[in-house]
Amino acid sequence: MTLSFFDQFASPTHLGIPLVLLALVLPWTLYPTPSSRWLGNRLIALQSWFFNRFTQQLFLPLNREGHKWATILMSLMIFLITLNMLGLLPYTYTPTTQLSMNMGFAVPLWLATVLIGMRNQPTHALGHLLPEGTPVLLIPVLVIIETISLFIRPLALGVRLTANLTAGHLLMQLIATATFVLLSIMPGVAVLTAILLLMLSLLEVAVAMIQAYVFILLLSLYLQENV
Repeated sequence: MTLSFFDQFASPTHLGIPLVLLALVLPWTLYPTPSSRWLGNRLIALQSWFFNRFTQQLFLPLNREGHKWATILMSLMIFLITLNMLGLLPYTYTPTTQLSMNMGFAVPLWLATVLIGMRNQPTHALGHLLPEGTPVLLIPVLVIIETISLFIRPLALGVRLTANLTAGHLLMQLIATATFVLLSIMPGVAVLTAILLLMLSLLEVAVAMIQAYVFILLLSLYLQENV
């Protein structure tokens, strides 16, 4: 029986138990926990160096109030990168292809940045809705447009991550299917499609890391506007 290409994005279950819960817990078991000792092994040292360098680069434009978000945003980025990378392995499931899950990450964090701006500097936060020097006749229109753009930010975050990962997985499955079909008909063409599939797989590895970075980068930019 021929299965749909979209079956790979259906949440798997076993004996009525959703396996997505196992996929969400798995990333936390793959990273070593730093100890309180002065010296650790090479893996912990490399992991700590990467976290420190990336946190410094990401939060350098923010003031000291924004630095409080370093732990949660860095943890979320590593979590998303691990989920995206594990989803590229055979017989695995990618939870980040689900829009509901990505929106569950995007909406609370975006709303937290907006509420922080409204609490700490309401004049500056509301000033983004109306650029300085706007003609009087355009004020109602610009306020509506800026309000819509503000509320569409979490949707853009979730849809961007979902669409990029879904499109990449679909394209890989289409090319893999073409390679399997052409293997017995036109072996030469099948070899070319297999090379294309290998190059696309390498590209998807980069996409898995870049999309997690873009997700956190945009959240940090939203935070920068409100702290």
